[in-house]
Amino acid sequence: MSSESVALSNTRRAASSAARRDDPVTEPRAVRWILTGIALLFLVLFLVVPLAAVFYQALSKGLAFYFESLADPDALSAIKLTLLTAAIAVPLNLVFGLVASWCIAKFEFRGKALLTTLIDLPFSVSPVISGLIYVLLFGAQGWFGPWLQAHDVQIVFAVPGIVLATVFVTFPFVARELIPLMQAQGTDEEEAAHVLGASGWQIFRRVTLPNVKWGLLYGVILCNARAMGEFGAVSVVSGHIRGQTDTMPLHVEILYNEYNFSAAFAVASLLALLALVTLGLKLLAERHMSADARAQRSGAHAPAAGSAASAMTGTSGTLGTLGTPAPSGAAAARKVQ
Repeated sequence: MSSESVALSNTRRAASSAARRDDPVTEPRAVRWILTGIALLFLVLFLVVPLAAVFYQALSKGLAFYFESLADPDALSAIKLTLLTAAIAVPLNLVFGLVASWCIAKFEFRGKALLTTLIDLPFSVSPVISGLIYVLLFGAQGWFGPWLQAHDVQIVFAVPGIVLATVFVTFPFVARELIPLMQAQGTDEEEAAHVLGASGWQIFRRVTLPNVKWGLLYGVILCNARAMGEFGAVSVVSGHIRGQTDTMPLHVEILYNEYNFSAAFAVASLLALLALVTLGLKLLAERHMSADARAQRSGAHAPAAGSAASAMTGTSGTLGTLGTPAPSGAAAARKVQ
């Protein structure tokens, strides 16, 4: 064996030894297998088995009974009300979360810490208490109850109360997902776009929004999941009027209390299916967010103004045409001027 081969072999062994020493996983393989097995066993017992039990009980009396349970007028009313509530609450929370996170992450103003604290308020208040707050405000004996009765306006024990309670318990999700993301991105690209002559709407639409689109989708997915599955706050303000103010979780409770277990699990299985779809969308959003984060890290050496100028390309004649490399820094600012 030549001296070069011996040296190469020694170098490889040294590199392998160094890699083993630098390996952060120092536990024996048996310990790792045991810990992994415990985690998988926990997931199976507390997640997979209950989920399988829901579908097993839902189909225990056959497909015909399953679809009859879902086609029941009260069940259809609960499904429609759940979807209606989510369709109203999620867009409202999307707008609020996007505006609030943009203000908090991109601007400095008095009361910023207070606004951040108020956004976290639903996380620290029990949903039942939040529903009771609306009863105390809009109920017959509440602060605004007499005025609402005089004008024939019903909020509590009606759809508006359910929507209000759902909005309250879900509005932190979008904002809390976007605030740290926008803070991590900073304001360099927005400032560079402003220097290049972009308006506020152009900056928001072409720079800020594309950078947070997957985080926004992630927050909307979580918000929608909570809106459809909310029980505590909605239970207080709904009045449990069957066929009118019962959402799907409340309808499941009524059926279960009536010992109609198969029908209760049939409706619950529909909620479980919606949860699985939500989980799939969540994983998709997480994958795209991770890809965007890796792309940003790999391109961190590029000037921020150049990135902003690229995003602004095509907004006006002074910023060039699509496909043209945008200038960066002071040169780009001079070109816009």
